[in-house]
Amino acid sequence: MTTQTIQDREFLATGGEDPTTFDPREAWYPVHYLEDLDKARPTKFTLLDTDIVIWWDSREETWRAFSDRCPHRLAPLSEGRINEQGLLECPYHGWGFEGNGDCKYIPQQPAEGKAETSQRACVRSFPTAAAQGLLFVYPGNSENSNRVKLPLVDVLEESPQDWVCLNTFRDIPYDALTLLENVMDASHIPYTHHNTVGDRKNAAPVELEVTDSGKWGFKGIWQEGPRKGALGTQYTTFTAPCLMCHDLTSKQFGRTLTVVYATPITKGKCRLFARFPFKFNSPLPAFFIKLSPRWYSHINQNAILEDDQIFLHYQERYLEALGGSPNYSKACYLPTKADLYVSEFRQWVNLYHSDPFPDAPLPPSPSTEALLDRYHSHTKKCASCRQALKRLKQIKLILAAIAIIGWTISPLIALWLGQSAIWTIGGLSGIALIAAVVWWQLTQLEQKFYQGREIPPRNFLGGKE
Repeated sequence: MTTQTIQDREFLATGGEDPTTFDPREAWYPVHYLEDLDKARPTKFTLLDTDIVIWWDSREETWRAFSDRCPHRLAPLSEGRINEQGLLECPYHGWGFEGNGDCKYIPQQPAEGKAETSQRACVRSFPTAAAQGLLFVYPGNSENSNRVKLPLVDVLEESPQDWVCLNTFRDIPYDALTLLENVMDASHIPYTHHNTVGDRKNAAPVELEVTDSGKWGFKGIWQEGPRKGALGTQYTTFTAPCLMCHDLTSKQFGRTLTVVYATPITKGKCRLFARFPFKFNSPLPAFFIKLSPRWYSHINQNAILEDDQIFLHYQERYLEALGGSPNYSKACYLPTKADLYVSEFRQWVNLYHSDPFPDAPLPPSPSTEALLDRYHSHTKKCASCRQALKRLKQIKLILAAIAIIGWTISPLIALWLGQSAIWTIGGLSGIALIAAVVWWQLTQLEQKFYQGREIPPRNFLGGKE
């Protein structure tokens, strides 16, 4: 067994005790930003093909994660409620469960009954932990959870007050492995994300170096760094099984991180958590970032994700047809050092047998519209975007009412007051026109909460649609 002692505490290696195999269940995974969870109602999530329900245990003041199946008749507990006693209540027959998974109440049994004390009445409870604004769940052996380290960003843990952080998430229509492989690949940025966060003019040789590796993941360095060396050296760490971090310090901007968690949901689907911590040389950029609404940042980040969302979905299907990850070196031609991290990652997957769904086939491809869906993959699950969309619709109703009233009463006033009301009529018509124009602009914004653009900016001449 691989262990290490930190502050007199013995930790187990993430991924299980076998040094030759990485068990994806013996690890912590983020499942939600804490600010997007509702303490008043349960939340459904799927982790490693297991449906779970997340809920707030007011008795113990902590988040819980249960198997999303009532032991009685297998109804999903996520369709239930948190009742007045602070129990998670099944929607089917009202069985009530406390935080450790024990059944405390069966409405249908007589007063002298004791069916709730049976082990068969309990629901499985998964260990949870809240850290750095995220809720983590441990899907493996519960007894190991308190000795397996959380996959945290160390510098954020050391001095959180020094950083300003942009966060987003989205349910992605491809595997966690495909997502991690993509975000490790710095060389795709100038082309894939041209006219969003990249520029084709910055494409150049990328000389990557792996400095350390093992079952835990690997570390690497890009001495020249992005934008042909204009930003400085970039350091990359992959912490198995789900965390990738680029670390870059430049004279122009200070220190910036690109942090990506890839949480496997099921074969062909994962949840991305993207975090962009900044430690600026000047307080001014941090001030303006803090002023930006979270929902506005999410709209922009969704657009960036869609730059490669379609072709990555199909890329992994082509790889599956050619033998999958075990055959990666034959399926893909990797002649330059720009692909070193990708190659190292795929070697890690194959060496430690760490594919979370090794025998499962990919599901059929949905339509392009479904692949670019934003509402179900993000908006409805995001507290900020959900609330912004609700307010936007309310404002649109008010604007529509103003426009309709203005254009309706203007002719009536003209008939009633004649030429003497010309300024009044003009003012009303102007207000109605402005309301209509703003309504139309808000309608364009509203669409961005529902659907992504089919053609990315890189494919328009001059970068304009």
